[in-house]
Amino acid sequence: MLWMRKAACQMGEWRAERARWRADMDRYKAARRAARKSGEQMPPDPGPPPTGFALLPWLLMGMGSFSNLLQGRTPLPWIGALGLLTFNSLYIYVTFRAFVKETRDARSTRVALVVMGAVTCVLAIVYGGSWLYFFPLLGLATGAVMRGPWLGRTGLSLTALAAAVSAVQEGWDALNVAYGTFLSTMVTAAILSLAEAVRELRAAREALAHRAVEEERLRFSRDLHDLLGHTLSVIVVKSEAARRLAPRDMDAALHQITDIESVGRQALTEIREAVTGYRQGGLATELDRADSVLTAADITPVIHRSGPPLSSPAEALLGWVVREAVTNVVRHSGATRCEITVASVGERVRLSVADNGKGVKALSVSTRPGVGGTGLKGLTERLAAADGSLEAGPAPGGGFLLTAELPPSSQESPSSQFNAPVSPTLTP
Repeated sequence: MLWMRKAACQMGEWRAERARWRADMDRYKAARRAARKSGEQMPPDPGPPPTGFALLPWLLMGMGSFSNLLQGRTPLPWIGALGLLTFNSLYIYVTFRAFVKETRDARSTRVALVVMGAVTCVLAIVYGGSWLYFFPLLGLATGAVMRGPWLGRTGLSLTALAAAVSAVQEGWDALNVAYGTFLSTMVTAAILSLAEAVRELRAAREALAHRAVEEERLRFSRDLHDLLGHTLSVIVVKSEAARRLAPRDMDAALHQITDIESVGRQALTEIREAVTGYRQGGLATELDRADSVLTAADITPVIHRSGPPLSSPAEALLGWVVREAVTNVVRHSGATRCEITVASVGERVRLSVADNGKGVKALSVSTRPGVGGTGLKGLTERLAAADGSLEAGPAPGGGFLLTAELPPSSQESPSSQFNAPVSPTLTP
């Protein structure tokens, strides 16, 4: 039958939730033992399982009524037995649905709560005595279901109802029942709301930690791609230059081989720094390297830089742009001339790398601004995160043009501005 299948599914979910909570408790105990041995901070307690099992022990408050039924001290025992069975069934139904927002706010849960209140009133009016303790149980179920702005009004209304019904049977002793009802309603709602907030915060913290790991993996993959791509390109270009020079000028060939050794050692250092996340490449260093690489590849470098000094983050980002752009020029462009310009434009700094090569087809990238291979895509993401932009595409006069803009973040005094071309440092 359908209801039997639903009940079986519900029981399976409860058992699975209970198993997860036990696993969390086992991990908590193991972490607590390890923290006690190492002297570290104790891990947070996972708390009770977020299911109705945490509220079932409170049904023991109805043991007095059950005892009266067994001892035959309850008139019309069949009404009492039927009322007790109905109340307990509704209590279990409501409390187990109170830990999931969708089922807690469902109309069927609210209807079950209203029926539960009616059964409580009937039993309290007919029998009194220990049957009045069903009002605190009703308050507990109400506090588990009612959250938000309606909780206060609902709790006060239920307290007034418990006081009025109890006064018929117990007189002034009804104050104890009313107080217990109000307390169980508010305390239950507060504790469950706090537990739910803690679970949400814990889930958010785990999601943030997972996101941080993913971002670190992405950062490392971008850094490794840029570092190895550029370094291997430099090594290949200088090796070709050394091979060409060896038959006619051994000293020049040895000079290129010395550069290859230096580049390899520097690459090892940069990879170690990239792994630890402390690499801060400088724009001036990258411009010098670009000059050396372009010259070794028989590409005439024309490098100009003007404007005030930049902050370290801006220097690092533009250094990455120069590295990737020069690598693409050497690998794909077939150019004979490459011009690199760094200048201030308004309140932003602009870096452009233009060559007279074959253009976008040689680079096998899209003509849309800021879109390209893995390197250009990574640069676009880096600059966008720093309120910058990257555009790459065919130059108006032929060749390929890459333009990056970035806010300088922090600038020094205007007296430190300079405007001087960077002269070549290495020749094949």
